Amino acid sequence: MDISWANFFPLVFFPFKIIVLGIGMFFAIKWHHDEAKRRAAEAAEQ
Repeated sequence: MDISWANFFPLVFFPFKIIVLGIGMFFAIKWHHDEAKRRAAEAAEQ
């Protein structure tokens, strides 16, 4: 059986991609949520 990097690439790349995109989505949602809270607080001050 020929074991090469091409056999293991999907096993490493796809979970890594899902983790990186998941972290990116978490911080994107968090930033938008915090931005909305900040704008609501500014609107309440005025």
